[in-house]
Amino acid sequence: MKTSAGLLLFRRTGASGNDVEILLAHPGGPFWAKKDQHGWSIPKGELDEGENPVAAARREFQEELGHPSPDGEYWLLVELGGPKRISVWALEADFDVTSFGRNPVSTTEVEWPPRSGKRVTIPEIDRIAWFNLAEAENRLHKGQVPIAGHLADVIRRSEAGF
Repeated sequence: MKTSAGLLLFRRTGASGNDVEILLAHPGGPFWAKKDQHGWSIPKGELDEGENPVAAARREFQEELGHPSPDGEYWLLVELGGPKRISVWALEADFDVTSFGRNPVSTTEVEWPPRSGKRVTIPEIDRIAWFNLAEAENRLHKGQVPIAGHLADVIRRSEAGF
């Protein structure tokens, strides 16, 4: 089974600091161009052989967003199963989404249109944005929707002193 690791940056917003937003990335290319609902993801990618999952998640963040991930203490939020296992590492930090696109980001080659034999190079990520947890559940790929709920549970437990 292939294993991926990704970063979930979150920040507290609102006057009381009780609102939470998470940073999501939208895949690039023509297939995803008009897919917004359940088309977003956390920055993530496959681990290299023997690579530490947090190191892989931070590497993928830099490759896909063009900036190093913020420093801090990352903690394992959840591991999702499916065709590909994803370990999600969380960090409370801010990130300036307007900086996206200023530095080179990773690209990939795809066949487009399908079965045409033509290959085009596309960015892995074409935009990033902050979303509150409710909106994030509508934006995340269906297999990643539980991420928002897991984060909400952890925050609720920490605020309750557990």
